[in-house]
Amino acid sequence: MMLDSFLVLSATKDPTAVERANLLNMAKLSIKGLIESALSFGRTLDSDYPPLQQFFVVMEHCLKHGLKVRKSFLSYNKTIWGPLELVEKLYPEAEEIGASVRDLPGLKTPLGRARAWLRLALMQKKMADYLRCLIIQRELLSEFYEYHALMMEEEGAVIVGLLVGLNVIDANLCVKGEDLDSQVGVIDFSMYLKNEEDVGNKERNVQIAAILDQKNYVEELNRQLNSTVSSLHSRVDSLEKSNTKLIEELAIAKNNIIKLQEENHQLRNENKLILMKTQQHLEVTKVDVDAELQTYKHSRQELDEMYNEARRQLRDESQLRQDVENELAVQVSMKHEIELAMKLLEKDIHEKQDTLIGLRQQLEEVKAINIEMYQKLQGSEDGLKEKNEIIARLEEKTNKITVAMRQLEQRLQQAEKAQMEAEDEDKKYLQECQSKSDSLQKQISQKEKQLVQLETDLKIEKEWRQTLQEDLQKEKDALSHLRNETQQIVSLKKEFLNLQDENQQLKKIYHEQEQALQELGNKLSESKLKIEDIKEANKALQGLVWLKDKEATHCKLCEKEFSLSKRKHHCRNCGEIFCNACSDNELPLPSSPKPVRVCDSCHALLIQRCSSNLP
Repeated sequence: MMLDSFLVLSATKDPTAVERANLLNMAKLSIKGLIESALSFGRTLDSDYPPLQQFFVVMEHCLKHGLKVRKSFLSYNKTIWGPLELVEKLYPEAEEIGASVRDLPGLKTPLGRARAWLRLALMQKKMADYLRCLIIQRELLSEFYEYHALMMEEEGAVIVGLLVGLNVIDANLCVKGEDLDSQVGVIDFSMYLKNEEDVGNKERNVQIAAILDQKNYVEELNRQLNSTVSSLHSRVDSLEKSNTKLIEELAIAKNNIIKLQEENHQLRNENKLILMKTQQHLEVTKVDVDAELQTYKHSRQELDEMYNEARRQLRDESQLRQDVENELAVQVSMKHEIELAMKLLEKDIHEKQDTLIGLRQQLEEVKAINIEMYQKLQGSEDGLKEKNEIIARLEEKTNKITVAMRQLEQRLQQAEKAQMEAEDEDKKYLQECQSKSDSLQKQISQKEKQLVQLETDLKIEKEWRQTLQEDLQKEKDALSHLRNETQQIVSLKKEFLNLQDENQQLKKIYHEQEQALQELGNKLSESKLKIEDIKEANKALQGLVWLKDKEATHCKLCEKEFSLSKRKHHCRNCGEIFCNACSDNELPLPSSPKPVRVCDSCHALLIQRCSSNLP
């Protein structure tokens, strides 16, 4: 009996290098033996499995190699828990293992926590990943290990690479109940020593196990074949029953298809009647809309002509107004004495301007009405376009319905042909039920799908009918809306005629005002002549006081306020200002041989003087 050639015992080499090589070889043997035994075992490993226990002992020795001794007050401390705690900082997923190890109640020493950590990492299949993080960070490991330690050299990287193969093993280890603090980690080399007799016995055991496995396999095959035969018999019986049921269902389906064909013919006739009615109704609506459009166009032309006439009249009136203003400006520049009369004329002109502004506003309102009428006309034209589009859509829908009906007929013919073929195949191949049952089921499912499609097509046709009815109702609503618009247009026509009447009345008022202005002009010319006479009288009457027009606001006798109707008049005798009623007398005065306007009081005095002078 010899130890395996992997152990190196050479005194010439460095003892630390020899230790590292021995530990590396032991790790290789333990990992290889664990993987081979676990694969032959064929089940999940537990904590009592000897190769697994030896693997943990070897890993513990590898991690302890080259650890620095830390001095404390009571004793020396040399554990592997310190470097394993670093894994939490370097690999975040390892925090869960560290927390669960700290929470274990039975662990009291750091060595026990390290052993529990190794077992949990093996169960997670991440031991190689965790240790790789440690080996990469050699600066951190230098705090715990000497420079010649296994984890600081290349052997540590080799061991980490070997640990990747342990991911094949499934282990279920109970860590809570196990005493990990007091275990003694001793490597059992007898597991790795080989003997010739043991090798022969192992080969025989392997052959016997293979023969037993073959026997068990053949028995299982026989059981499976018996179960498949019985299941096939039951399946044949069920297929025969299902075949009879399918024949009955085919007959029912034929009857349903005949009923559906009859309903299809009825629906076609109803669709034809609906289409005829819709076409007639659309023709009637087209004629009505054309007539309404023609009447609207004629009314619009008349409104445009009336609007142009009103604009021409406005221009003429504005020109007349400018002429009147020019004449008034000339009269104002000629003489300052007629300021009061000019102010009265200006007041009249302002009133006329207000009337003109009112006329302009009315014309603007007429323009707005015309614009609204034009917009409504455009809206009606848009409505006609939309109705034409709806008609085109309805035609497209009818075409689609006809195409769908043709497709339904083709599908029905195909279904009948398929049914005939299925019946022939059923008669010919009843003996071969096992091979043809799947094809029959597929054909039946296809026929059911075709029936479902037919039902869906019929539902679609019903929905098309409903949509057509809804479109007809919408067209009726649109026609009623157009009729309401025509009624509104008629009412607008009436309003426009009323506005024309009001415009004519305003024109009459304007003509009357023009006549009043002409009369005022005539009176002004007469007043000019009278002013000349007054000037001649003033030359004669230099001693009399002649009141100014601005100073007098009320009549001297009746004390009524002056206005447009109650105008001012000077008495040629006393020089005071009176109204027309109080100064409608005329007498010859010494200053003027012609008869001159005199107030009532002066008239009475002059008559008394004349009567007293008479003998």
